[in-house]
Formats: sequence, structure tokens, C-alpha cells
Amino acid sequence: MTTKIGIRQLVEFVLRSGDLNETKNSQNTALNGARIHRRLQKLRSKDSDYESEVYLKTEVKMNDTNYLISGRADGILLNQTALIEEIKTSDQPYDELSDNTLELYWGQVKVYGYLLLKDHPDLDRVTLRLTYFQVSTEEITTDEKEFSQTELDTFFQDLIHEYEYWLVLRAKLRKTRNDSIKKLAFPFPKFRTGQHELAAAVYKTIYYQKRLFVEAPTGTGKTISTLFPAIKSMGEEKIQRLFYLTAKQSTRHVAEDAITLMEDKGLKLKSITLTAKDKIRFIEQQDVLPEKDPFMIGYYDRLKPALADLLTNEDLITRDVIEKYARKHTVDPFEFSLDASLFCDVIICDYNYLFDPLVYLQRFFIEKDTDNFFLIDEAHNLVSRSRAMYSASISDQKIASLLRDARKIDNKASEDFQKHLKKVRRVFNRMKKVLKEDEQIEKTTSEPPDELLKVLGKFDDFYGEWMSDQKPSDFLDKTKDFFFDCLTFVKIGALYNDTYKTRLSLEDNKLMVKQLCLDPSDFIDQSLNLGLGAVLFSATLSPMEYYQNVLGGSDNSLAYRLPSPFPVQNQEILITQYIQTTYRQRKFNQEKIVMSLKAMIDGKRGNYLFFFPSYGYLQQIRDAFVAAFPKVKTATQTNAMDNVARQAFLDQFQSDADDSLVGFCVLGGIFSEGIDLRGDRLIGVAIVSVGLPGLSAENNLIRDYYDQKNGRGFEYAYQMPGMNNVLQAAGRLIRGSRDTGIILLLDQRFTSARYTKLFPQHWRFYKRIASLQQLSNNVDNFWKERQNEDKAN
Repeated sequence: MTTKIGIRQLVEFVLRSGDLNETKNSQNTALNGARIHRRLQKLRSKDSDYESEVYLKTEVKMNDTNYLISGRADGILLNQTALIEEIKTSDQPYDELSDNTLELYWGQVKVYGYLLLKDHPDLDRVTLRLTYFQVSTEEITTDEKEFSQTELDTFFQDLIHEYEYWLVLRAKLRKTRNDSIKKLAFPFPKFRTGQHELAAAVYKTIYYQKRLFVEAPTGTGKTISTLFPAIKSMGEEKIQRLFYLTAKQSTRHVAEDAITLMEDKGLKLKSITLTAKDKIRFIEQQDVLPEKDPFMIGYYDRLKPALADLLTNEDLITRDVIEKYARKHTVDPFEFSLDASLFCDVIICDYNYLFDPLVYLQRFFIEKDTDNFFLIDEAHNLVSRSRAMYSASISDQKIASLLRDARKIDNKASEDFQKHLKKVRRVFNRMKKVLKEDEQIEKTTSEPPDELLKVLGKFDDFYGEWMSDQKPSDFLDKTKDFFFDCLTFVKIGALYNDTYKTRLSLEDNKLMVKQLCLDPSDFIDQSLNLGLGAVLFSATLSPMEYYQNVLGGSDNSLAYRLPSPFPVQNQEILITQYIQTTYRQRKFNQEKIVMSLKAMIDGKRGNYLFFFPSYGYLQQIRDAFVAAFPKVKTATQTNAMDNVARQAFLDQFQSDADDSLVGFCVLGGIFSEGIDLRGDRLIGVAIVSVGLPGLSAENNLIRDYYDQKNGRGFEYAYQMPGMNNVLQAAGRLIRGSRDTGIILLLDQRFTSARYTKLFPQHWRFYKRIASLQQLSNNVDNFWKERQNEDKAN
């Protein structure tokens, strides 16, 4: 299999030098850059001989390995002579570009020139044109240079020679990897129920280049069952790079553990875990300008020795490993991790590195690459996460204080800042005036906020130049916060389409404007299409059709559902038909709920979790429960628990406790998924209400959108997200083959067909409970049967 290397990747890796400089905060996006490219190419196309987006390639053989060097030239004019155009876009004026930046620009177009002359031996010279578009002013600068075939051949061979060490290193790493994978067996003595089937499904998905949605109940071993077949496919060179994308830090550690397990069985590959910039940067880098940061000054001059050291000595590259080598070689740890990822086979990272339009990994995801494959863990989380990624809001709340602070600074820069910020304020004021004239405090429209986007875009252009001339100060830090709000809003505005609504809300004379993405499925689909295929998996993807629809897979994906690997009799599902938890009925059912929860814990001494749809309702039932049964030990989730408080809460749940412990928690919160209380650390889960999200204007917009799209608005906006929270919370109970316990659903709505059709297969033996006495009897009988089974065994 030929290994592909992009021309831009090759040039930047070999020729980049000097500092890592982040002072220029460009608002130029790949989407905006592509738009400008098309605009300029359209002008050039008036010449009938001009071709745009011309694919050029050549093969290079080194160390008995073939490498395909390829890329797309922005434009080629070919008749009696040859001309190649490279278009670059940025916010900086052309005359302020660094020497190294220009060297990279010219290096890229020189490779295109070499490839063109190689394909046309009748030509011995080529004119190279660099066209630079300054986004903030729309000024176009053009420069041309002419090169001979001999000059470009020398340049290309020098480039390849410099890169040869890295090509050979990569070839050796991949040969070692593939040899080890061929010998790799499943790292457990045998497959659990469903594991072999899941592994086979993942392998076939890669083989047929498809997209697969998988619901695999807790305990299936989803991580190893997806990673193992994907890595086996890598050994057969069906893919070269695997992205394991997660929503939480805890699941990233699970993926690391699975790779460690396979390494213990002989696997040799490079894996890396990417950590967010604000979490991995060293403390001495905080509040330090890049030009004074020792980890950024001369970064590219030290990068290659640092990479060689890291890749020669480490396989499982975790955060601790990155920090160790970053300190050793004095390189910025975040950028170092991104550069190291180019040489890694498995990249473990957050969803946003693929899906977020503002922070995705441009080095991998500018265009489709079938060497890449995606494993999306806990895919149910991607629904709300992606909707947030493609939405943005901006408020005028900060403007008044910024102007007050600016007036205290008596210089020309402050005056310029005030002038541009006042233009933004005027647009906000006009929008507020319209609302007030219509006697509204809220308004929703399908139209993008074009006037606001325009003025914010101009403010961003001004600020990018203005900021680079300012000295560090508290005032500058405050302005940056507002600038980044503006920048995000403008970038999201470029994506605005018929899946968006604009929401205006006025409170205390402060206006909030939000661009709300109701349906990000097309954006998710586009991101997933950047690789060969994908597997999206979770313990809760019911109903499958819903998740395929909202996660961009309804027309081009497969679905697979695994049974629970654990005995059905280990878990009792009880639904109280005598309890109603609708908002109007809550106060009339409070005593029934409290007594039912007590009946549950009276069945057996142990640890229990009770889940509620809101903190307010949690507190209401908890207070009533404690007042009625003050001797029962309780623990309560609060609204702002950090990692220390979270761990302290969980540490209370120990096996063989002398007294029962009841934890009061919120559905959809930090304790409703991602925690693992095995064995006797948890023997019962109660869920009060069907978990519907609170009524809100935004949820109603989602409802109305899907009502129009497929007639299932309430299900998509309220019922499905609520039921997912219920299933996730219930999934905390049975974590292993010997775990036993009771799931108590306290809401008669759970017995309706609307909900029972959403139950997973291993809930099929649920029982309807008509009275408190029947509940007590069923709880007692369940534990007696488990006790008798234990004696028999």
C-alpha cells in the first residue's frame, strides 16, 4: 500500500523554523478561505486555458516503501508556457508576513512547479505566482518568480532528502506496527457475549467503508471490541490512522487502558492522547506573551529533535509523557502533542477535534483522507454537543464597561477602540429599539442577523490589528474576552442555513442574540465523510432511527444492536403505575414517592442512587425523605461539584457497608453516566419522572423544526433526550456479570407504549406495580430469590 503525504504537510514540516507565534488571531476560516479561492479562481477562468484545483502527484521510493506526494494547485495556466498560481488568505498585511511564512508559501508552489514540469518534459521553465488576499482589507498582492526545471528538481530532492529520515522512521514504525498486529490475539481468554459479533461488525464496516451505529449494553466491553478489530484492519493496511473520539476524560482513560492491554500482548504502535490547550500548558506559560514564552521562542528549531526523542522511546503517549518531553526540549506541550500526532497510529481526543468548526484539527481534516477511520464513543452525547458546537451567542452586556474603561485611557489607540466598539453598540441599540417598539422581550426569526454579523466582522478586522500593537494590561484582557465572543459569532454566522434560527432576548436592557443550530446532522455527516468510515457506539442508542437521523447517518449507515451480556434475572425493572410526576401532580404524589423509595431500600441493606429531573425537584423530595426517615444515611449532588467533590461523593459508596446509603442525584448530571460502582457498591437505582428536558423556547424551536421535517417534534426535542438520560442513569446499576439489583421507575408514563417501545431488549421483563404493598412484595421476593440462588451456587 502506498503511503500518502500531502505537499503542504511535507513543506511545512521540513521548512518551518523559528518561533511558535500566536499573537495573530486570524478570523480567517477554511470555509472563508475556500470562498475567497473560488472567487479569485472564477476571475482567472475567463482565460479559457486556466484550470483550477489541479491535482498533481508523484511517487517516491525510499527504504523499499512507496510514498505518494500529492496536492492540488489552486490554478494552472498551460499553453506555450506554464504558470502555476498559489492563493493564500490571511488577516495580516503582506509586508508584515514573516520570512519563514513566505518561505513556506513559495515552497509549496515550488513543489507544484516541480511536479508540473515532471509531467510535461517538453517544458523546461515555469512561472510561479503567489497571490495573497488580505481578508481584513480585501487587498490583493501578487508576486511572480520563474524557475528552471533544474532549479526545481534540486529544490524537491533537497526537500525529500531532509524528510527522508522521517519517512524512513515512519516506514519502520509502520512495519513494526503491522508485524505486531498480525500476531496479535484478542487480549482476553475468550469473548464475552456479543463481543465477537461486535468486533466482526466493526471489521466489516472498515472493509466495506461504511458507517455503523451500534447499541451495546453496559458490560459488553465496547472499547476493546471496537479498538481491536480496527487495529487488526490497520495491520492489513486498510486504514493507517484511527481516531478514538470521546466526550469525557474518563472514557479517554478507558481507551488508553485498552491499548495498554494489547501492548502487554505484544502490540507495537504509537498512540497519543490529546489534551485541551488550557489544561496541558505549563503554569509558567500562563499570562505570558508568546514572544516571551521560552516554550514558544524557537519552537520549530527544537521540534524535530524533540519528536525524534519522543518517537524513539515512547509508544503510549499520554499527557504525562507529552509534558515530560516538552519540558526536556523546552517546547510548548499542546503544539508538541499536535505535531507528534502526525506520526501516531491511534489518536484519542475529544469530539471537538473532528466536529467543532472552530477548533478542528486542520492538519488532518481539511479534506477527505481514506487513511483515517473514526470510532465515536458514547455517541449519544454527540447530539447536544454538536448542536452547541454549531450555535453561538453574543450580548451587548460587556460593551458599556469596556467603553468606561477605555475612556480612562488617554491615547489614540483607546480612541480608535471606542470608535469601533460604538459602531457595534449602535447596531445592538437598533435591534433593541425594534423589540421595544413591538413590545417584545423575545423574538425568533429564520433570517441571519446580517447587520450584526457585518459590524462584528469589521470590529474583528480592526481588533486583530489593534491588539498586536497593545501592551499587556487588564484592559486588554477584558477586550479579548469580547473579541473572542465576536469572532465565534461571526464564524458560526458563515454556516447559517435553513437549520438555524436567530433568537433575540432582552433582559434588563441587555440584548442577547443567538444563532441556534436546530439540526447539525449535515455538519456531522460532512465531518464523518472526511475519513474512510466510522463506528458510532453507546450503551444507549434507542431508538436507533432517531440517532441515525440526528447524527447524520440515516441514508448511508448500518445499524447493529447487541443483547446484554448479563443474565436478565440479575436485574429487576419495576414501574410504579400509582405515581404521577407531571408538574401539576408532583405535590400530590410526594408522599407516595418518599414511601416507595423507602420500600426499595428496606428490601436489602446497601447503596442506592435516586435520580431526579432537576435540582429543585431533587431538593424537594430529599427534604421530605430526610424529614420522614432521618436515620437513613444520605449524600446529595450539588450544582457545582469539582473533581474532588465528585470523587468524595463516590468514595462513600463502599461494599459491605454497615448501613444503607442513598445518593440523591440529577438526571443527565455527572453521576448519571461515566461512573462505575461495581458489585455491592450499588444495588439499586430509582428514577423519578421520565426525565423530559424543561420546557423552553429553544427546545420548542427544535420541536417545531422536527414537526415540520418528520412530524416527530415532541419525540426529538423532549422525549428522546429525556429517555436517554433515564437509560444512562439506569445503566449505572449492572456493571459486571455478578452484579444484581433493582431499577425502580417512578412515573406511570413509563408504562405507556410511547415509552415501553423505547426500552432496551434486556428490559423486556419489566413489571407494572399497582400499589406500595405490591412494590414491597416484589422487592422482597427479588432479594430472596437472589439469596436462594447464591446458596444453590
